[in-house]
Amino acid sequence: MTRALFGDRPEVHEPWRKLFSTEPFRFREGLSPSGRAALSYERLRLINDALDSPEDFVTDVERLTALHEWVGPVDAGLGTVASIHYNLFLGSLVDHAAGPERDLREFTELRRTGTFLCTESGHGNSAAQLETTATYDPAARAFTLHTPSAAARKFMPNTSPTGGPKSTVVAARLIVDGKDRGVFLFLAELSDASGRPVPGVGIRRLPQTATASVDHCVTSFDRVRLPHTALLQSAHGQLTPEGVFTSSVGSPRKRFLHSIGRVTAGKLCMSAYSLGVTRHALAVAVRHAHTRRTSGVSAGGSVPLFAHRSHHTPLLDAIATTYAATFLHRAAVRRWAMSSESESERENGERFAAVAKGWITWRARAVMTECRERCGAQGLFLANGIAGQLAANEGTITAEGDNLVIWVKAAGEMLLGHFTPKASRETSPEARDLGDPEFLQDLLSDIERVWHGRARTRLRGGPAGNPLNRWNAAVTPALELVDAYAHRQAAQALLDAADEATHPEAQRQLRLLHRLFALRRIAAHSGDLLADGYLTSTQVRQLPDAAEDAVAELAPHALTLTKGFAVADEILLDHPISRPDGFDGFDRFDGEAGHDGRDDHESHEGHAGVGGFEGIGVRDRAGDLLTR
Repeated sequence: MTRALFGDRPEVHEPWRKLFSTEPFRFREGLSPSGRAALSYERLRLINDALDSPEDFVTDVERLTALHEWVGPVDAGLGTVASIHYNLFLGSLVDHAAGPERDLREFTELRRTGTFLCTESGHGNSAAQLETTATYDPAARAFTLHTPSAAARKFMPNTSPTGGPKSTVVAARLIVDGKDRGVFLFLAELSDASGRPVPGVGIRRLPQTATASVDHCVTSFDRVRLPHTALLQSAHGQLTPEGVFTSSVGSPRKRFLHSIGRVTAGKLCMSAYSLGVTRHALAVAVRHAHTRRTSGVSAGGSVPLFAHRSHHTPLLDAIATTYAATFLHRAAVRRWAMSSESESERENGERFAAVAKGWITWRARAVMTECRERCGAQGLFLANGIAGQLAANEGTITAEGDNLVIWVKAAGEMLLGHFTPKASRETSPEARDLGDPEFLQDLLSDIERVWHGRARTRLRGGPAGNPLNRWNAAVTPALELVDAYAHRQAAQALLDAADEATHPEAQRQLRLLHRLFALRRIAAHSGDLLADGYLTSTQVRQLPDAAEDAVAELAPHALTLTKGFAVADEILLDHPISRPDGFDGFDRFDGEAGHDGRDDHESHEGHAGVGGFEGIGVRDRAGDLLTR
């Protein structure tokens, strides 16, 4: 199972798995948020020491995202600052290789930490409209970097003195001969050797967030002078020292997208972070469910928590979702790595990464919430590796493109010709069986087709002369289309992994996971599938039992499935919840464990989420209602 999840390249994942299981990355109790932020920068140097060539590292998206899969469980803030330094900052410098040769050693040796300044206080998801300017003076061969208004201040970068001297790649409008040439990136120093802001740079700390402990700030520039070499140049835009501007890209918007191209890799990094903390949370929760005992159904007896169907069903649903999410991410990384051959392939790779990022990070929230609840009060302790990571995952939902916004963009593109639903099969549903994985995949395609048709109908039938109103009429089913597409792609990636597995038992378990994952999704849309003739009434009635059968078959293998996540024992056993001495394991933290006053059986009885992660609502039961 581990080989299926992580492949046959141990050099990609194993170095990070080993590094983050060492003593310097152990959880430290009692640190303030500022103390945790400072510790993250200290640990960043240990990551840098482990790299043979940071420049080569940032160009290998598979290795880069692998780092993010393992860093989250030990230090969420470290994941943030590492992602910014390596992907957004150093990656941007490496990608923009045109123009004068640049010495990167102070960044690759981490004598200066890199940050990335794009988002502005008044321009979050409308970043293409940002106001910061970099005006070129050919006589002085220098730029003037300036923040013209309060709305143009760069919002939330980690620019404080914490972590030592810092430089930045900042997005600004290039002004040459009074003409706005679009948004480009510029390299600038933020602080001197002592960590104090350089003249003209204003840095103000922001309030503490509920997510990872990072030194978030608002940053501004008051006519800061930058040399000609500060401009990051490539084919999308070049400027001679004399002030002659050339570009192979005619559209300023496309120049902007070229400039911030690292954001797509960032989406894959954020997804990878969410996968890592989700798998870790499941490893903790499933182990706890097997070791913690509670009352059974007869007086005086006790059983492991996992023995109760009400406890292990949501965990198995979570495992199926997490396996599917991992394989979806693998597909997204491969597609992005191979997308440089043409502009259309690159656009498709960007869209796929955006869809995967939204789906994976939202699923991570649902799975980790379930894991936290299944661990009762102990799940609330930061030392147990779930609650803090759950809060930090909120950052991945917003970072590198707010999930809803990037899905709205994907939805519009899919409606306007970048997606064609799979043709309906000719075989009638009566001739097919819910145990057939290909039938399940066809049903997931049918769900896509349903929402694609609804969205197109509403778009065409919207009020003429008002594009916003027409889009508002179509956006809800269009977003359902994106969700359906993500589910089908995740299920297909899981099924492909099952087909490629070399061990017969691994293949069987992966197919069971696919069955459970697909059945949950199909059940949530059974009303539409029945109404449109893709399912029979008999099959709709069979769906709950088919899912229950898959749960029963998977339950004995839950520990095997989570051991496949390869969570290091050094990390897992460092959590007090994972220790055989139970609450006594909290002694090393010089505090007493809290308790919410409930018995363990009370924490899992009456659980309402046994239907998986679709949510329980009227639509989920539409198929049942229609068959009666």
